[in-house]
Amino acid sequence: MPAPYTLAEIASRLGGRVVGNADTLIRQVGSLEHAGADQIAFFSHLRYKQKLAATRAGAVVLGDGAQSLTVIPRIVCENPYAYFARVSQLFNPVLAPEPGRHPTAQVSSAARVAASARIDAGAIVEDEARIDERVWVGAGCHIGHGSSIGEDSRLYPGAVVYHECRVGRRAIIHSGAVIGADGFGVAEDAGQWIKIPQIGGVIIGDDVEIGANTTIDRGAMDDTIVEDGVKIDNQVQIGHNVRIGAHTAIAGCVGIAGSASIGQHCTIGGAAAILGHLTLADRVNVSAGTLISRSINQPGTYTGVFPFDRNASWVRNAVMLRHLSDLADRVRALEELLRTKEKNG
Repeated sequence: MPAPYTLAEIASRLGGRVVGNADTLIRQVGSLEHAGADQIAFFSHLRYKQKLAATRAGAVVLGDGAQSLTVIPRIVCENPYAYFARVSQLFNPVLAPEPGRHPTAQVSSAARVAASARIDAGAIVEDEARIDERVWVGAGCHIGHGSSIGEDSRLYPGAVVYHECRVGRRAIIHSGAVIGADGFGVAEDAGQWIKIPQIGGVIIGDDVEIGANTTIDRGAMDDTIVEDGVKIDNQVQIGHNVRIGAHTAIAGCVGIAGSASIGQHCTIGGAAAILGHLTLADRVNVSAGTLISRSINQPGTYTGVFPFDRNASWVRNAVMLRHLSDLADRVRALEELLRTKEKNG
């Protein structure tokens, strides 16, 4: 059970301004709908006004423009959602691993494992692998030859890191994730496919989270790179030699084909697809279900869903669709010209 904090203590740690009883004692976070008297909720949008009015939470986090919408004790801040995330971290700290190795774990004598690390049942750590301080390797995980896991990282049960891959500090890798499987490299010859050996690796930066059953392929020759602070949801496929810029967030079921380069601070919505060898600039936001078929050189939000067709027809229609706005402007200009001519006889 986490220690309780008063609103004053929370604000002293995380910032913000307390309005109302600063001695209100909080033991946990909760939703507006279900929070109790010892929980704190958050309010981020006017569409939830009715829920705010009906909440039984002991306190609420909200923005400057919303502080007058309730009389319950509250913390006023600039970004309620981000503030609430930090409050939740305060009440739900990450568990530190208890050091040790389960008797059924198979750890090579040629591996380097920090004394503070934890290796759970059935995990395998191969030759020349390195497990740094306070790493928690869950049950059934597999760490391949020569790979390294940075300090304070956690691998949930069943995660796999193939050979010669590097995972940075404070990583979270969820169950079923596979880091460093072969990229899809094949060459066609006389109707048969010839496998191209994938001799690159995967480099994962610090503070990266990788969702359950997500796959990040190793590079064909150079490495696949995921930079610091990237957050990847479940069931995402990242092809070989992809580069993902720092602090980009990728929602579930996204597919990124080989050699694509994604900029920093991007967001990619669920089930979006990015074709290979494309480049996305920094701060590009791709809407859910959108197919990115050409590089994006300017920041902004990009959206598009277009029905499939025979390729030649699809390409012609797509070209016309891209110019539809210009065509509409030209039609309006012609209509205005006709009206002017009619008026003038």
